[in-house]
Formats: sequence, structure tokens, C-alpha cells
Amino acid sequence: MSRNTKINALLLLVVAALAVLPLALGLGDHKEEPFTGADAEAETAITELQPDYEPWFSPLYEPPSGEIESALFALQAALGAGVLAYYFGVRRGRRQGEARALAKTGDAVDAEGGAVDTADAGTSVPSAPAPGSKDA
Repeated sequence: MSRNTKINALLLLVVAALAVLPLALGLGDHKEEPFTGADAEAETAITELQPDYEPWFSPLYEPPSGEIESALFALQAALGAGVLAYYFGVRRGRRQGEARALAKTGDAVDAEGGAVDTADAGTSVPSAPAPGSKDA
């Protein structure tokens, strides 16, 4: 196994453990809603500490149910992942294109070992015969 394969397998194992361990260990069993987000946890803590607290702002849109809120959050995450994947794909494509362009210019060498001007690669100019040849 190569080094990268070992690292990838280890990372996959860690991610799986992070997903399974909270469920297996029963974390959050003592709560009414065990896996609520940090926003709900913060709101609960604030109302316990200061019951007369008045928020500065209110949300622009309040989804009618928790399922719709989760769906909107998943949509937002998917759009963000798509933008990041597009950006990294474009970067990789540019890098590969540059590498191919450099490889083409590096491969353009004539029979005597001299470099060929790639700007004129599509046109051929007849050269004068070498001295002492039959064509001279």
C-alpha cells in the first residue's frame, strides 16, 4: 500500500468514528432533542441565564418547520460544495493545460537536436542543401 492510500484509509476511519461514536456512546440521550445545532443550544443557554434578554435582530425568513430548515441548510451546503469543486477543478485544469503546453514546446525538437520555433510549427521553410551533398 502506498503512503497516500494509508493516509486516505486513516482519514476515512477517523471520519467514520466521528459519525458513529456519538451514537454508540449515547451522547445527548439526556436531552429532549439530542442533536440540535449550536444556535438552538446558545438560545437555550441565553434564556436560562437571562430570561428577559431581547434579541437585537430577528431572522429575515423563518421556515415553517424544522424539516424545511434542514433542507435549506443542505441546499446551502451543496451549493457551497459545488462552488468549491468548480474552483478547484478549474485550477487543476489550468495547471494540466499549462503542463501540456510546456510538454509540447519541449517535444518540438528537430532531427539535429536543435529547437524548433513553435510559432512557425505549422509552416515549413525549405532549407538550403548541405555543402558536398548531391543536391548542391
